[in-house]
Amino acid sequence: MDTRTFTVTPVGIVRAGNESFTIEVFGPFRPALRGLSGFGHILVLWWGDRVDTPECRGETVCRKPYTKGPETVGVFATRSPVRPNPVALSVAPVIGIDTASGIIRVAYIDADDGTPVLDIKPYLPATERVRDVSVPVWSSHWPQWYEDNAGFDWAAEFTFKE
Repeated sequence: MDTRTFTVTPVGIVRAGNESFTIEVFGPFRPALRGLSGFGHILVLWWGDRVDTPECRGETVCRKPYTKGPETVGVFATRSPVRPNPVALSVAPVIGIDTASGIIRVAYIDADDGTPVLDIKPYLPATERVRDVSVPVWSSHWPQWYEDNAGFDWAAEFTFKE
């Protein structure tokens, strides 16, 4: 087993509240926002700090996380932040970017207020969008496009409730 460790420095933080979502980029990283304007969506890598415990990092198998899923599924087959390294990825629609203040306004992000942001990348259809995708039968009824998520009852898909 490879036992290397890595140091990760947050580049910003998620601010979420009152139906408003922003990513606050810390001062030293604000120059990295140059050229990001014009992209309609971004990929946000964030740290699941609320589940960063030895117990959660030890989880490799989940018991029936999805209502129509199998009885057990490996964490690599889920988008849960509960995993050996609580790194999460979200696609976020960009509403606006204020480079001077380091604020990226997004329509939505599935991270909590105060969540550390590890990296931000532009969403590029040429590398992120895949025409012929296959998924397991138990998830084949999920929306095929990001824009269709709003009308889908995601809460009914998960066996756990917050």
